Formats: sequence, C-alpha cells, structure tokens
Amino acid sequence: MINITTLILLVVCLAIPVVAQESFEKDVIETSEGDLEITFIGHGTLIFVFGDKVVHVDPWSRLADYSKLPKADLILLTHHHGDHLDPVALQQVRADSTIVVLTEICAEKVDGGVVMENGDQRTYMGIDIIAVPAYNVVHKRDNGELFHPKGEGNGYVLTFGDTRIYIAGDTENTPEMKALEDIDYAFLPMNLPYTMTPGMVVDAVCAFKPKVLYPYHYGDTNISELIELLKDNTHTEVRIRKMQ
Repeated sequence: MINITTLILLVVCLAIPVVAQESFEKDVIETSEGDLEITFIGHGTLIFVFGDKVVHVDPWSRLADYSKLPKADLILLTHHHGDHLDPVALQQVRADSTIVVLTEICAEKVDGGVVMENGDQRTYMGIDIIAVPAYNVVHKRDNGELFHPKGEGNGYVLTFGDTRIYIAGDTENTPEMKALEDIDYAFLPMNLPYTMTPGMVVDAVCAFKPKVLYPYHYGDTNISELIELLKDNTHTEVRIRKMQ
C-alpha cells in the first residue's frame, strides 16, 4: 500500500518535467500588429508566438520535450546538422497543416517541406521570410573543408508586422550578413570553432547595426568578451539569454 508521503513524493516527481517545460526564458516585444513572444529554448532553438501563430526554429529534443510544447504552424530549419534537424522533435511538433521551410539537403531527410534556397523570399501566414546565406569563410575541419560550405545553410529574416528579426543559423560574418538593412533583432551564433568569434560578431554588428543583438548558439564561448568589445557601442543593445 502507498502511504500519503510516498504519494506526495510521486506527484512531485511526476510534476518536475512539466515545471521544467515552463522554465524557459521569454521576451515579449511590440510590433505594429501586436505582441511577439520569443521563447529561448537554448542553443540554436527558438519559438516565436505571433497572434495565434506558432513558429519553431530548429527544434531539438535534447533541449525540450516537444510533446508538451505547442504544435507548429511554421517550422524553420537552418541546415541539416543533428542539433538543427532533429526528426524526433519534428515529429512531435509537426501537425498535418504545419509548413516546414528548409534547405535542399534537409529536404532529403524531411518529407513535405518547402525548400528555400539562399536569396529566396516567401510569405506564409502574413510572415515574410527571406533566406540569407549561412556559411563559413574561415573556420575549417581538419581535412580543410569548411564546417558549413556556402549554399548548404540558411539564415532567415522574418518580418512580424513592422519588426524584422534575423536568425543567422550556423555562419560567420559573411558579406551577405553585413549587407543586411533595417534589422531590429538579430540572433548571431558564437559557437567556436564552428561559427563566429566574438570579434567576428562585433564586425557584423558594426556593419548592419541591428537594434538588439541576442548572441545564441554560443556554447562555451566567453560572452563577457563580446560584452567588453561592444561596451562603447551606441546603436545595438546586447541581450544575453540562456542560449549555450
């Protein structure tokens, strides 16, 4: 027979995963068409809620139990590496009506998606989407190949009302990134050696001048170095969230 103490402990233990799902940091920003809620799942993984639409970016089941999170109206996949394309998370968050925007290589692993090549532009559910090239210029594997060759990955510029958000994907400070204009919020990766150094992030920020910078996918990179490099910057606010 289970006594009352055991029963209470069992209930508490069963409740822990649910509480964990509610512990993600969130920001709410105003747009011309209502609030946009950003949930910071971690690494390169985000959720945007805009009105009644839910947008998942690179859902990864190592970070969250997607069976307990809202189904997606729109999913964006930046590239095919396992921490960005996770079949388990996709299956849990995808509904019959979900639109999945992905790269050509991702489409080899995911049925029914919409391929966007670098430079493509589409609109779904009132959200404008531009695919920005995401690739390495400097950082390479031991065999000399770039970690992310040009043409394989996308970043995305999303427009919610009058607010433009740039989610860079796995990339360095490319000419295409530095040529962006009118970006309100930018998510830039800093996970060495695969993406950018703090100095590369600063170079990009000084070039396209986003109003707000969220370092993301930053792993063990020293965030304080980035903050120090940008301490005299007057055009971009740096917001640090748990996005290792």
